[in-house]
Amino acid sequence: MAKLETRATAKLPKRAAGRVADIRTVSVVSRSRPKMNGSHARKNGSHVLTNGSNALKIKRAAPVNRLNDLTAKEWIPETVSVWTQRGLGKGHEHAAIERQHPAPFSFQDVGRVIRFFTKVGDTVLDPFVGVGSTLKAAALDHRKGIGIELNKKYADLARLRVKTELPKEIDGSGQRVILGDARRVIPTLDQKSVKLVVTSPPYWNILHKKDHKAQQERIAHGLDTQYSSKVADLGNIESYPAFLQALADTLALTRVCLVDGGHLCVVVGDFRHKARYFMLHADIAREMEARGFTLKGIKILYQRHKRIFPYGFPYAYVPNLHHQYIVILAK
Repeated sequence: MAKLETRATAKLPKRAAGRVADIRTVSVVSRSRPKMNGSHARKNGSHVLTNGSNALKIKRAAPVNRLNDLTAKEWIPETVSVWTQRGLGKGHEHAAIERQHPAPFSFQDVGRVIRFFTKVGDTVLDPFVGVGSTLKAAALDHRKGIGIELNKKYADLARLRVKTELPKEIDGSGQRVILGDARRVIPTLDQKSVKLVVTSPPYWNILHKKDHKAQQERIAHGLDTQYSSKVADLGNIESYPAFLQALADTLALTRVCLVDGGHLCVVVGDFRHKARYFMLHADIAREMEARGFTLKGIKILYQRHKRIFPYGFPYAYVPNLHHQYIVILAK
């Protein structure tokens, strides 16, 4: 077959031969020697060079998926811009550790992000790992995970979660929890060693609000209502512009450890503070583009499980916010 391919290519005019140069498979449909005049047509994704009854069919190589391990059937539904948030439910045995955090992120949802933007064996970084949802998801999908956490309590819970919530056949040894300030830890990571950065950072200081019914419930059950009292905690910054700059600067540090073409996915929610509505998802997208990232799109996480409260009734419109955003950026 190799000799036949060489002869067929040699007889092609320059224009046609150029098209064959980077094609893996060349097969002759007719046994008679084709006399080419350069005319061609496309059929079923292949080039067919024709001259009367003679034809030389050139099959193009199948595209190589360099982004993830998904099939075409698995890929398509993941591109839909709205996802329904998944969760274990309060009564699940694995929800006990997750509930210790005032703003947990579902490992099922972060798992979908990981599966789309990485391959098996790749490394995932979460600069605000909390109680380890990202690490649990990474382990379940056979990725390596690095999680950075400022609060020792949550760092310890993240390690415990990886140790106790994975099936016996899943090896959690590839998951690493680093206690410290992300602004100091990220620069110590190896250059271009991370395929995906995915995180759910603080939403400014909204956890400090005591009037929210959900916050009152956490207080009644003795659960944390804020991340920490540390000065280094971004959730304790007084000014929104200062918070936004600090968050964007922290996330921008990941450009060095992120591979070329790698992705940064930031899970955030918009919020109201007093009489003003803050579009955190739009603000962080703008700030990250100013720092060299490219916005690829957003996903909406619909939180259909959340309770509804009569905010504003009967005086003004105040929304029940039942969604979050995944802001998707590329290096």
